[in-house]
Amino acid sequence: MPEKKNIVIGSDHGGFSLKEKLKVFLMKRGYKVKDIGCFNTESCDYPKYAYVVAQEVSSEKFPQGILICKSGIGNSIVANKVKGIRAALCYNLKAARLSRQHNDANLLVLGSLFIKEALAKRMVSAWLTTEFEGGRHLRRVKQIKEIEDRLK
Repeated sequence: MPEKKNIVIGSDHGGFSLKEKLKVFLMKRGYKVKDIGCFNTESCDYPKYAYVVAQEVSSEKFPQGILICKSGIGNSIVANKVKGIRAALCYNLKAARLSRQHNDANLLVLGSLFIKEALAKRMVSAWLTTEFEGGRHLRRVKQIKEIEDRLK
């Protein structure tokens, strides 16, 4: 299992600025951050970045990942196509916490149009420090895995 202080992050051009700020935020807190791109604000296609981040988490090279685009919707759609990924598109602090507590989300997706830097930092911090509750939620996460196994 990879070190919990390792995280993979990616964005498209619409999430680039927020991604850069979150990288610094994470590194100051002791995280080793693997940035898979994009690396500037030139228009690019989000699916390739979302897929690579999801693959890194799915293959267990990284325990968790973060994706950022303008709405977050496209990234969450792509990431959730990858086996073993439970990507949670979150627009507020409570949803970020619940995605970990109830769904054991392993990938946080943010929409830069809706999440400003200060809130994004609070959400990321809460998401990374909130533990999965297990119990009845574990039963449901196992059901998700069973559905996923039937599809692939």
